[in-house]
Amino acid sequence: MTVRVNGLACKNPMLVQANDFLFRGLNMPGNTSNPVGSKVTLVNVAMLPGLNTLGIAMARIDYAPWGLNPPHLHPRATEIFTLIEGSVLVGFVTSNPENRLISKILQKGDVFVFPKGLVHFQQNLGHGHAMAISGLSSQNPGIVTVANAVFKSNPDISSEVLTKAFQVDKHIIDQLQSKF
Repeated sequence: MTVRVNGLACKNPMLVQANDFLFRGLNMPGNTSNPVGSKVTLVNVAMLPGLNTLGIAMARIDYAPWGLNPPHLHPRATEIFTLIEGSVLVGFVTSNPENRLISKILQKGDVFVFPKGLVHFQQNLGHGHAMAISGLSSQNPGIVTVANAVFKSNPDISSEVLTKAFQVDKHIIDQLQSKF
C-alpha cells in the first residue's frame, strides 16, 4: 500500500536518493519576452519531490525593464520576497471592506512579505533587468492571477455578471476577454 501525504505518494525511505532533494536551474534567467515582461520559475513539490511534507517552496522571478508580475494571490501560502537585483515596486491589498494598498519601493537586498491569500504584485521600476527570490510557506502554494481568473475562465464568466461587477459596458468586457 502506498502512503500519500498532501495528495502525493511518499517514497519508500530505502529508495530515496540525493536527486529527490535537488533542483538545478535557478541560476538561469527566465525568459521575460512576454506581454507582462516577467517570468516566475517555481520550485515546488512537483519539481522537487524532497519537498513533500516540508511545507515550503520557492521561486525565482525575473523582470524585463518595467516588467510586471501581475496582481495574483497564493491560496495556500504566505510569500517572503527578497530583491536580489534592481528596483521594484511591490504591494498587496488588504481584504474587504478596507481594500487598502500596502506598498513599498524595494532596492537590492530588501525583503517584503505578502500575506497568504491577499492579492499582490511586483513591478520593475528600472531601465535594467531585476531579479528576486521568493520563499513560500507551502509545498504547493497555488496561484490565481486575477486578470486570468476573471477574463480567461473556462467557460467564460457571463458578460452580464462582469458588466455589473465592474460597472462598465459590455464592449469593454469583450475587449478585455479577447486579450486573454
